[in-house]
Amino acid sequence: MNHFAQRCGADDAARQAAMAQTLRLIDATGIELVRFAWCDLHGMLRAKTLVAAAVADSLRAGVGMVSTLMLKDTSDRTAYKVFEPGGASDLPGFEGASNLLLLADPSSFKALPWAPKTGWLQGQLWFSDARPVELDTRRVLQRALQRLAHAGYGLNCGLEIELHVYRIEDTVHDGALDPELAAWPGLPPKVSMIHPGYHLLGEGLSDMCEEPLRIIQQTAQALGLPLRSLEVEFGPSQLEAVFDVTDALSAADNMVLFRSGVKQALRRAGFHATFMCRPPFPNIMSSGWHLHQSLYSLGAVAGGSAGRNAFMRETPAAGSQPRDAQYTLSAVGEHYLAGLLAHARASAVFCTPTANGYGRFQPNALAPQSVLWGRDNRGAMLRVVGESGDSATRIENRLGEPAANPYLYLASQIHAGLDGIERQLRAPPATDSPYGSHDEKLPTSLNEALDALLGDAVMVDAFGPDFVHYLVHVKRSEASRYELAEDKTDFCRREYFSRI
Repeated sequence: MNHFAQRCGADDAARQAAMAQTLRLIDATGIELVRFAWCDLHGMLRAKTLVAAAVADSLRAGVGMVSTLMLKDTSDRTAYKVFEPGGASDLPGFEGASNLLLLADPSSFKALPWAPKTGWLQGQLWFSDARPVELDTRRVLQRALQRLAHAGYGLNCGLEIELHVYRIEDTVHDGALDPELAAWPGLPPKVSMIHPGYHLLGEGLSDMCEEPLRIIQQTAQALGLPLRSLEVEFGPSQLEAVFDVTDALSAADNMVLFRSGVKQALRRAGFHATFMCRPPFPNIMSSGWHLHQSLYSLGAVAGGSAGRNAFMRETPAAGSQPRDAQYTLSAVGEHYLAGLLAHARASAVFCTPTANGYGRFQPNALAPQSVLWGRDNRGAMLRVVGESGDSATRIENRLGEPAANPYLYLASQIHAGLDGIERQLRAPPATDSPYGSHDEKLPTSLNEALDALLGDAVMVDAFGPDFVHYLVHVKRSEASRYELAEDKTDFCRREYFSRI
């Protein structure tokens, strides 16, 4: 009888070779435990830990996981009433907290640098009848990339990720681990800052927080992530990590692993890292996730040589001025830019998915407030970087928060940009006033962002009505609890600062 991986159509020669190599590596390095991990709707890793002897069988047969893991909001409450008749009728296969199977990719194996004799594998979810779970967010990005490839393009991405890191003052005598104060969700640890802030790139501040910076560096590099730089950001206890350009799927995978790995490694050393946008303290600077993106040609279908940056133009378009998109971008680049603008409000929930993140959209704060683009303007939502003839020409989206699910963030860019290409949309002139009062504004709350998505037929169709309905249902649970919370700071402290 065929095993589960074969029934899924996933057991090809390449997977078999990767499986053999991974099993040899586990045996040779003395790995004792292996975490089978999966990324949930909110971009956070969940995992089952198996002993090494069980890995071979589990790579063939899959690992069982309760389906409600896909239905959790950010507090870990199940947003669907799976035990009531009709409670999950619009999600066939999820009724009664049924089982799903996690099938890991053996080529994804890594030894975790912070956990002795522990390995890690990345997987995706399948129904027990060998159908893929299409609501899995990694599959959402894979479908978007297939659509992009059909148009003749691939997507390259570079990541700039801001985060806050604090020193844990007491893990025993405060709310984090005190059983008398356990709650759902619970309190974070009591913390102090690792640097005082308000001295951007201050070398002295870098020296002050060298220990956590070294942990981040060593963790990222040991995981094989393409870390380029680590920087002291402007806000108190705020840092930034910058990564080299990779293909889009690798960039999303790297983001998920970076966040999870850094939090765990720093926690073991007595630090608390958070990727929430606005930590629950009176004097902080918001964290953003700036996504640099460019299309590259896959060959003749796109009308260019394979691998060439499809946003680059050799010389400014005839008659164009510096504020015109085609002064810097190719025609394809302008259409993609215009698509991002046209669907910016609908994309907001994918780029900024938490109730906390909308407090970042304030004037004169190096964060966007309106649906605009600018030439190398960090106040605009979209920043076009490069000059004619520059192979690194790209569009930087400054809309995202570091808590975003990277698969959904990147998929939103593809679908919006492709609509611009397909309809050959034109971009307005670049802004010189990114905080003007008469421009179209970004959503100011999670509920407004969800409404904007539902009102954009192009984006609903691109993601699929079933996925959008599922996403909105889960995120409404979070948004409504936030709106009803009497103490919204405490809500953010427990829901985001403790966990994200």
